[in-house]
Amino acid sequence: MAEQAQFEELARQLSAVGAVKRDLGRILPTDCPAGSAAVLTLLGRHGDMRMSKLAELLAVDMSVTSRHVAHVAARGWIERSPDPADKRSRILRLTPAGLEQLDELSRRTTRLLADRLSDWTDDEVGQLIRLMTRLRASFGDCRSAPPRLPAPVLEETTRTPANT
Repeated sequence: MAEQAQFEELARQLSAVGAVKRDLGRILPTDCPAGSAAVLTLLGRHGDMRMSKLAELLAVDMSVTSRHVAHVAARGWIERSPDPADKRSRILRLTPAGLEQLDELSRRTTRLLADRLSDWTDDEVGQLIRLMTRLRASFGDCRSAPPRLPAPVLEETTRTPANT
């Protein structure tokens, strides 16, 4: 098992991933903010789904999900149709324009990563992918279960609590 100092450094490095995410956010089209891009990406990855499933995957409140969905629907990137199993619910589906937008997002992301990692070898990029995949698997689905934290270590003491 790794040493405590290694885990501390890993925590620092993971917090710095925010800079990478901000850079990725800067390349988004002006009419497609990060929340909209996330909606398109999840629909592209998982297919048609109910709004409740999308909220779960986004790990945000239904009201936030509704705003993101309204934004992408207004641009014609998704359609909302009645769920045959429950007419009160809607099924979200990418439209051809949504697929085009998703392709554009992918092209922009790929170009940025290729530019920033141009001095990396194919093996190094592959290693990063494998390690990040393993890291993500180690954490499981963070949306569905609270994190497992180790039990606190209680130290024995011979001191008597101070009277107040």
